[in-house]
Amino acid sequence: MVIKSAEFVISNSQVSKCPTTGLPEYAFIGRSNVGKSSLINMLTGKKGLAMTSQKPGKTQLINHFIINGAWYLVDLPGYGYARLSKDGREKLKTMIEDYTLERKELVCLFVLVDSRHEPQKIDLEFIQWLGEEGVPFALVFTKADKLTKGRLAANLEAYKARLLEEWEELPPIFVTSSEQQLGRDELLSYIEGINTTL
Repeated sequence: MVIKSAEFVISNSQVSKCPTTGLPEYAFIGRSNVGKSSLINMLTGKKGLAMTSQKPGKTQLINHFIINGAWYLVDLPGYGYARLSKDGREKLKTMIEDYTLERKELVCLFVLVDSRHEPQKIDLEFIQWLGEEGVPFALVFTKADKLTKGRLAANLEAYKARLLEEWEELPPIFVTSSEQQLGRDELLSYIEGINTTL
């Protein structure tokens, strides 16, 4: 898939205010500081499309971007950001759950995981919840350039093994590096493949 255009459309905190065009949506989510904005910018080929920040928790709204006039890329708030107040965390949790469960246009939720770390409880719990709710999702391992190929392979195998303790089969898995453009073609081809079946 060639990205010819990628434009910001709207930010909001309520599912009811999301676009009403009926176009398919592919949402991206992950723990704070997992590299979500960098990945979105890499995928779209637009450096400043999603705001990147050294401070975790920058994204606190549902952000819609229209791609090629045909589908939406949705940037969701990160989960598990400890520095927010309890009330703030609850609001984000509700926003994420409302979008994930109520948004009929959501075709696939890409769950971003930092490839440098062992399976984290918060990620595993979120993935488990998606499975229980029947939400279609794929796993996207980020920052693959930050570790050796051997270490990356070992970490991925450890993650798969952990998931297979509770899952009969694994979701689609992508390995990415925003710095090296790794995984870009695979992710866009996956989205294109789904779009052709809709």
